[in-house]
Amino acid sequence: MPFEYPASHVKEEVGLKRAAQLDAFLRDVEARAFRIAQINVRDRDEALDIVQDAMLSLATKYPDRPQQEWPPLFFRILKNRIRDWHRRYSVRSRVLSFFGGQESDRPDPIVTAPGPRSDDPLEVLAGYEAVEELERALRQLPPRQREAFMLRNFENLDVRQTARAMGCSDGSVKTHYSRAVGRLRELLGEHWQ
Repeated sequence: MPFEYPASHVKEEVGLKRAAQLDAFLRDVEARAFRIAQINVRDRDEALDIVQDAMLSLATKYPDRPQQEWPPLFFRILKNRIRDWHRRYSVRSRVLSFFGGQESDRPDPIVTAPGPRSDDPLEVLAGYEAVEELERALRQLPPRQREAFMLRNFENLDVRQTARAMGCSDGSVKTHYSRAVGRLRELLGEHWQ
């Protein structure tokens, strides 16, 4: 006769397995989410806070959701945190301008970030310039187009997952993505491939 675990032990093992899966998902998505947040808010510390807040929210509110739902849920939470940050930033800027204050002129962390190492300085420079051009072009897109492009290309979400993350229809995702690609082709010219 096989040994049967007490029900509490089985629940604990399932909980540990689920926690390990969630941890693996968050580790996998962390760097990409940080890049998305950093491009959108252009402040390293703020981007870190936004990503940590989004990760904590997913881990505390949705750990029991099916694993395939985590990517769209996470990116929707991330999108909302970025929007909240922009709202607060807008209000803060208006208040400071009313009282004659100014935001600090800290250097853009994306521009000053080191690029990948290579033996060929021309390769490094070309790669750095291409990434810088892409980031500049992405900032010029309307927020919904930028979001659709980044989720589809950087996160490899399909149309349906992207629609769930953005809170819109599949058709809207296709429209935003198509317009983003067209605009990026215009903006990037020789860099677009």
